[in-house]
Amino acid sequence: MKTILLTGGTGYIGSHTAVNFLEKGYEIVILDNLYNSDKSVLDSIKKITRKTPKFYEGDILDKDILTKIFSENKIDTVVHFAGLKAVGESCEKPFMYYENNIVGSLHLFEVMDDFGVKNIIFSSSATVYDTLRDTAPFSEKDITGNTTNPYGTTKYILENILRDLAHYKNFNVINLRYFNPIGAHKSGLIGEDPNDIPNNLLPYVMKVAVGDLEYLQVFGGDYHTKDGTGERDYIHVVDLAEAHFDAFLFMEKRKENIYEEINIGTGVPTSVLEIIKITDDVIEKKLPYKIVEKRAGDVDIMYCEAKKAKKLLNWKAKLSLKEAIEDQYRFVKKKK
Repeated sequence: MKTILLTGGTGYIGSHTAVNFLEKGYEIVILDNLYNSDKSVLDSIKKITRKTPKFYEGDILDKDILTKIFSENKIDTVVHFAGLKAVGESCEKPFMYYENNIVGSLHLFEVMDDFGVKNIIFSSSATVYDTLRDTAPFSEKDITGNTTNPYGTTKYILENILRDLAHYKNFNVINLRYFNPIGAHKSGLIGEDPNDIPNNLLPYVMKVAVGDLEYLQVFGGDYHTKDGTGERDYIHVVDLAEAHFDAFLFMEKRKENIYEEINIGTGVPTSVLEIIKITDDVIEKKLPYKIVEKRAGDVDIMYCEAKKAKKLLNWKAKLSLKEAIEDQYRFVKKKK
């Protein structure tokens, strides 16, 4: 059975993808510096799958540990999650984002090339789209670039680097452009667990739901949407993990060189107030919230056209928003 390297494999999306590959019988190797995660995630992965992934604690900026991993393991494919991911933080610390996300990834790509490993599935983002010029739904044919923050810029630059590597170095590349992952594994053992006030909506909602925060701040109530609050394309993280496996299978079946960019979302926009209403139903109480000023750079509505994922990968989102919120609530209550 082939061995898959997951960089950032103890993070939110990485850990769910690790579980997916392990449950399907693949060997995985995880590299993570634990900046956005915790080593206890490895125990949770083991409890869910009854398998222990090989783990290296380290950074993609460290070429020595990358070389060690590729020397000690016969890696077939890399699923590349490792990177800093907070939009706001990227505006405050752009150099840190350029170094970690771009320079670190270049080190990874170089070592892959040194060892003749050419298959990579890259964790990209909807932030690569030009939201100033185009409007939702976004398709893979829409213009990218003109990004609104350094985090999005790093994803855009890396997509372009990988396109070059596919052309000039025979890399096989699938860039998965995620929209808004939410939810947790049904076991309640892995999920998104930020330590401070979260950047993402659902972990923020959950902090209020379990009493860690007094109320939810809703950023903006006068957007050009059905209820005035921002609308996003929320996708269950378990569905997102499955998309990585389906991308891997697609890569396995293709004989020729591959370069693809694929949206991963539901294709359905949901507002902040709709998320609050579903959460109210799940937790059986009303969430207190206040509408406050918009955040700089936020767009009214952001969702994808998801036809290409269905056509190429035979993938589509299966789990509902209610299931995602139930799973996240179960995870958060277990952590209390």
